[in-house]
Amino acid sequence: MRAIFNTVAIAGMLLLFSPTLQAAETAGHPAANHDSMAMNMTSGMAQAAFMKQETIDGYAVTFHVMKSTPGMEHGGSHNLMVKVEKDGSVQVLEKIMSKVIWPDGKSQQKPLFKMGDWYMNGYDLGSPGKHQLIILFKTADGTKHHGGVYFESSETK
Repeated sequence: MRAIFNTVAIAGMLLLFSPTLQAAETAGHPAANHDSMAMNMTSGMAQAAFMKQETIDGYAVTFHVMKSTPGMEHGGSHNLMVKVEKDGSVQVLEKIMSKVIWPDGKSQQKPLFKMGDWYMNGYDLGSPGKHQLIILFKTADGTKHHGGVYFESSETK
C-alpha cells in the first residue's frame, strides 16, 4: 500500500512541478506571473532538482534528477527519472537501462522501472563533480537507442 502511495505522490509532484522547473531552468529564473511564495518555492526546487532534454535519434528524452526524500529512496541519494517522447507523444518502451559514471570513474548500471510517463531508479549522486548519466532504450519497433547527459553535483558528503 505504501508503494502505491509513493508512486502516486511522485507522479503528482512531477505533474505539478515539471513545467515550472523546465521554465525556471530555461529562463534562469521562475516565471514572472507567479506570486512571491510560488517563486521562492520554484527557486528552491530548481536548485534541488535537475532537468535537461536531449534529442536522441529523433526522440525527445528528458533527464530529471531529484534528491531523494525519506521513504522515497529507490536505491540511492537521488532519483534518476527519464521520459521519452516522439512528436509530442510519450513512448512506452520495450526496455530501458541506465548507467551512471561517477566523477571518480567508477560506474553502476540499473534497469529503470516505469512510473506513469517516466522511467526511474535511484543512484548515489551526492559526491561533488560531474556525473555522466547514460541510457539505452529499446522502442516498440525493436530499435535500440542510447545517449546521455552530465549532472553536476556540488554537494559534500
